[in-house]
Formats: sequence, structure tokens, C-alpha cells
Amino acid sequence: MDALEDHKILVTGPAGQIAFPLACRLALNNEVWGIARFSRSGSRERVEAAGITTRQVDLAEPDWGDLPEDFDYVLHLAAVIPPGEDYDMSIRINAQGTGRLMSRFRNARACLVMSSCAVYASPADGRHAVLETDPLGGSHQPYAPTYCVSKIAQEAVTRFAAQEYGLPSVLARMNVAYGDNGGLPAMLLEGMLAGQPVVVQAGRPSACSPIHEDDIFDQTPGLLAAAGVPATITNWGGDEAVEIQELYEYLGELIGREAGIVESPDGIHHYLLDPTRRRKLVGACNVAWREGVRRMVSARHPELPLAEVSG
Repeated sequence: MDALEDHKILVTGPAGQIAFPLACRLALNNEVWGIARFSRSGSRERVEAAGITTRQVDLAEPDWGDLPEDFDYVLHLAAVIPPGEDYDMSIRINAQGTGRLMSRFRNARACLVMSSCAVYASPADGRHAVLETDPLGGSHQPYAPTYCVSKIAQEAVTRFAAQEYGLPSVLARMNVAYGDNGGLPAMLLEGMLAGQPVVVQAGRPSACSPIHEDDIFDQTPGLLAAAGVPATITNWGGDEAVEIQELYEYLGELIGREAGIVESPDGIHHYLLDPTRRRKLVGACNVAWREGVRRMVSARHPELPLAEVSG
């Protein structure tokens, strides 16, 4: 599948950092519907302004209302990433909500469920590129202790539902997604502008596989084409291994700021992904991380003069 055109597509969480730019571009050549709680002020209006038809649906207790059932493709990108330790709530939304969604739209041609690299057990070597067959277990993330567990539960539900309903599905374990609409590099940029250091895990390399929103859009048709019963499982990240310290220092060089780095047990746990299976399914990425980050900075802060940085 080279492109998605003239299809009816359902996107969950269309106001989100990853889903919004993807849904906007899909809406140029498809009939795109988006469902979410739309709890943030102005979020629904922003999505509708992009030509996306919306309905307010809470996957924890969905009222489908007049939402059609005849979608060609379902892109399940919504997730709750809450603070605190309410595991029941996280599992009810991220895992059980996925089951409700797949049951309702079981007649779709394919369903893409965006999981997370956070489902992997923490490898002993922080620079080990994790494979889809590596152990699961999840790492403790200080910003959302329940997230990893709920995503593992979501994967189990997805695998069951794909076989139970005969719904071709693909589980894509996302790494660091970024672009003009945000992501980890944007968070690091805002922290740097505010004079806040980046916090990394103590005594452990922090490497990741960032993927630009352009590549996410380009690879979505291929992932849907690879959906199967049983569900296809793949990493979803970029082709380049990037240290968080390297990323932060590059941002500092671009905008002429000092890159402060602090080691702490409360640093975010990052994973480096092996891209081999993803490359076989959808091909290589096109946006190099330095190019993508530079474009992101220009888009989000056009007032900042950017230095020419080699590398």
C-alpha cells in the first residue's frame, strides 16, 4: 500500500501530539473521523478545523452514538499517560478500551494499535537495540508509573481481539515521535529556554530512536498493509541511534544556549530500538534526526536565530 486515498478512516485521540499531524494529512485525501474525550479546551475545534469529523467518545465507557461502523481502517493512537498509581483506571482505558474499540469496528480492513517501547524489560546494556522478541516487563517511568503495565495489558487485548474477531491488526511499539507538533525534543527545547536542565538516568546510557512525524505518515500505509491475524508486532522508531545528551547538546548549539544535564534516579528511561523488522515492512526513514529537529525548532520558535551546526 503506497498511499491512503479515498478511504474512510477512524483515528482515536486525534488532538494528540502524534495523531493530530497524521490525521490532518490523511484528511486531505480521505474521509477521516476522530474520537476522543476532547477534555482540553479548544482541542475539538482545532481538529475539526483540519477537516476531520469528530465525536466525543470516552473509551473507558464508550457511548458510540451516531458514529458510523463502516470504517476501512482504524488507527488507535489514543492513550492515557497519567501520574499517580491508579492502575485500574489506566488498564480500563488503555487495555479494555482497546478491546471495546476493536469489537465495535471488527469489520474494518485493518487496525493499527500504537503501543510503546515502554513494554520492554529494561536491558542490562542501555545501548542494546531491543528486538520485538526481547523480554517484556516494562520500566518504571516517574511521570506515569501505571503506563507500562497498561500498555502490556493493551497488547494482550489486541492480540486476543485480532484473532477473536478476525480483524487484521498491527501492534506498533512507538519510540520517540517528534515534529512540528511536539514530542520529546520539543519538551527539551522548552526546558532549555526556561533554564531547566535535562534529567537523565544515573549511571546508564540514555539512547533512543527518534522518528519524525513525516516518516510516521509515510509509514502508516505500509503498517496497515502488514496487519495480520495473528497481529503483526513491530518496533516503530527511527533508523538512527541518538543519545539524549547528544540531542540536548545539539539543541543548545542550534539556539546558542548551555545544555545542562543532570543525572538522577528519577530520569526518564529511554530505549533504543532495532529497526530491522520495521524496515522490512515499510522501508527506511527519510528525515535525518538533525534535520528534523532543526525544522521543529524553526516551526515552534521562528523568532530564534539558528546557528549552522555541522554533524
